Amino acid sequence: MLLHLRRSLVMAVICLVFFGFIYAFAGTGVAQVLFPHQANGSLGVNGSTLIGQNWSSPKWFHGRPDDTGPYAANKKNGIAGGDNPLVANGFQGESGASNLGPRSKTLKANTAQLVAYWHSLGVNPTPDLVTTSGSGYDPDISPQDAIVQIPMVSKATGISPARLRALIATHTHGAQWGFLGSSYIDVLQLNEALAALH
Repeated sequence: MLLHLRRSLVMAVICLVFFGFIYAFAGTGVAQVLFPHQANGSLGVNGSTLIGQNWSSPKWFHGRPDDTGPYAANKKNGIAGGDNPLVANGFQGESGASNLGPRSKTLKANTAQLVAYWHSLGVNPTPDLVTTSGSGYDPDISPQDAIVQIPMVSKATGISPARLRALIATHTHGAQWGFLGSSYIDVLQLNEALAALH
């Protein structure tokens, strides 16, 4: 009996040391070597490049919907907001898809409201600009999503459309490793570069 107890205790200590310390430190070390930007976080002066921000002014490029249109936080009506992971209008945002299917009347109404919102800003939106990402954290948009916003940003800032196109081109990242996914733009980085143009 004592032999079994001793073996159990030794095994528990070995597992604790290996899985509790060695494995954790090895994982942290590998992350620091291979993915230092992600492992250390990307929180800068204006926010994180890994988490979508809430851009509401027409003088900035907007990301995918999170706290705009039907997803907007409304303190008066007690609505905490949709897929915005950040604090907006005094409410903590939430992450996660709405789980509304393609035949959902609510989804159709929300999408129509978002299309009307974009049209009021002078933008003919792409499908990405009127649908949320699966997590609501998506910090990126496609180059086409940015290009359709040029008239809005140009009108609000006075920066020429040609200069905004050049800015978009310089901030477009290719597919990861050349074949995974598609070209994308980090909205925070694009807007920081836009602020430098002002």
